[in-house]
Parts: sequence; C-alpha cells; structure tokens
Amino acid sequence: MKNKRYRMIAGVAAAAFLIVGYGPHEEKLLPEQEENQKQSVTISLAGDCSLGSLSVHGYGGSFREMYDRHGPGYFFQNVKEIFEADDMTLVNFEGVLTNSNSRVKKAFNIKGKPEYIQILPEASIEAVSFGNNHRIDYGAQGVADTVAAFSSINLPYACNETVGIFETEKGAKIGFVSVSVVDHGKGVEAYLQNGMAQLKEAGVDVILACCHWGQELSYYPNSYQQELGRKCIDWGADLVVGCHPHVLQGVDAYKGKYIIYSLGNFCFGANRNPKDKNTMIAQVKFTIEEGNTVGSELTLIPCKISSVSNRNDYRPTLAEGEKKADIIRRLQAYSAGFGVVIGEDGRVTMPETEEKQASEETETASEGS
Repeated sequence: MKNKRYRMIAGVAAAAFLIVGYGPHEEKLLPEQEENQKQSVTISLAGDCSLGSLSVHGYGGSFREMYDRHGPGYFFQNVKEIFEADDMTLVNFEGVLTNSNSRVKKAFNIKGKPEYIQILPEASIEAVSFGNNHRIDYGAQGVADTVAAFSSINLPYACNETVGIFETEKGAKIGFVSVSVVDHGKGVEAYLQNGMAQLKEAGVDVILACCHWGQELSYYPNSYQQELGRKCIDWGADLVVGCHPHVLQGVDAYKGKYIIYSLGNFCFGANRNPKDKNTMIAQVKFTIEEGNTVGSELTLIPCKISSVSNRNDYRPTLAEGEKKADIIRRLQAYSAGFGVVIGEDGRVTMPETEEKQASEETETASEGS
C-alpha cells in the first residue's frame, strides 16, 4: 500500500482541510529536487468502475456474488501491481454504495453495498471522479451514503462544485475536477472553470479535468467533447480524461497537453458480458518545476475488463500478445485524426506543432517568472 496524504475541498467557498491517510508521510527532497528543483509524478487513470450490479441482475454470476465469494481483493488483483507502483491512481466511480431501495425511475440503476468501498484501498486506488449519470440512481440518499463511504476511508473525490486535492509521498499536490456533461450539458463549464480556479488558488502542482461525456458505444468523440477538452486546457487543466462511452476513444493533443476522450469501462459490475471488453490504463508522468508542470509523458497500457473472454468476471487484466497489439492498433486508428503517434509499446507522442507550441509556452512562462 502506498503511503499518502491528501486534501479534499467541498464547495467553492469552503476551506481545505487535511486528513492523514494510509500511513506516515515523510517530507524529504528527491535527488532531482536537490539538483534543480524538478520532480516527477506518475498518475494512473482507469475508466468506469461500478462496484455493484444493476437492479435487474440476479445473484448468480453477479458482482455481488464475486464479492461474497472472493472478498475485496479479488477485483483489481491483476492490475494492482501497476497501481501500487505509481504516485496516485484515479478511477471514475460510476454508481452508488447504499442500502437504499428507493430507485430513481430510469432504464438502469447501479448500486453496491457500502462495504464494497474496501475494494478501492485494497487495489491502491487513491482518488475517484464522481461526476457521472449514475451518481443519482438512488436519489439524494444514494449520494449521501456513497460520500459517507468515501469519507470512511478518507478517499478524496470530485464532483461538480466539490474538487479534490491529493498530496503524494513526494509532496506533489494533484488537484482534480469532475463533471457530467450527460446530466448538465454545457452547464458543466461553470463547474470546470470555478473548480480549476479554486485549485490554482490552492497551489496545486497538477490539475486533472475528468469529463463524463460523449455518445455511448461510439469510438470517436463528438464535436462538443473536442470543444470542451480544449476549453479545459485553456482554463488550466494539465490533462483532460473522459469516460461514459463504455468503449475506448482516441487521444488528442492541444497546447502541448493531452486529451484522452474515453478510457472505456474498467471494473464494471453493471454489465455481465459486454461485447467489447477492450480497455486500458493511461499512465502519465508529469515533470514539475517550481509548482508548474513543464512536461508530460503518456503511456497507454492495454487491458481487458475481464480475465476470461466468455463473460465479465469483473477482474480487469493486462492484455498480452496479439490482443495487446490489437488494442494498440485500434487506439492508433481512433487517434489518427488528431495527429498523435501511438507506438507499439503504448507510448504517445505529440504532433511536432504541439511539441513546439508547448516548448514556446514553457519558455515564455520561465521568462515571466
């Protein structure tokens, strides 16, 4: 388990508070900091995680049965090694954890038991985005119970006016915002702008913008995803990451920063056997200098949502061999229109124009400081 501490800010005007989390925190300079005040921070990002089942699911073969049979350590055991090795792991938390049976009238309602929250620390997942269209599946009670579950393990989350701040062992502060375009349309823009302004004021080193957006089962972003992704970077995001389509979408670059349009499903209890089981972990290494990100390296790690092919066993697993190569080829196709290059090893390279622009902006910022 990684030793971490973090902050969570609730509301635009609320004060930040510090909670000591999973273990002791030692303040010390890294060798790079001692030499030139630079440090690196590695963040792993994964897509939609619904730790529970649909209201219409029976018990056999369900997420609930797998939890009862195997316990909280079962679900992420095949990717835990990656999450343990980074500085922070963030996933999209889709659904609620509640004992309430008061469902909102809609096609699909997702919930798990409050005790399922233990799955996250077992997997070395330190933060969640909570802006999505299944957050309200069991009304205000479902939201309240889920937030209480987050608080019970000191887990930072973000949703709408609530922004999260996570502090790594190295002392880097990672801020994040989370919104659902599916629910609020262009109304999310105020949440994003205000949230990122709040994070800047709090002095974070990295800002992540998490957007629940796009068309379900579409492998390509719509025009508003592209528009909003660029706006997020203009407003201060160092990385934009999307969810909701339930399938992978491509990677874009703007002003030297990446936009990941959809991470797809990951540990997804709401579908017992989706046709497309491709997914990925996006791992970003940020270089931080004097409180600002001055560079990022993005690697896409192909995965499957299940360790078996004939059903969903809710156990995301690294893809290997031809399956890994196939996912990379698909990501290359989804990203082709944006000019980024995705290598066979999953490393993403920006178009030359984006690299040049990023370099020029960094030089300008240095001159002005």
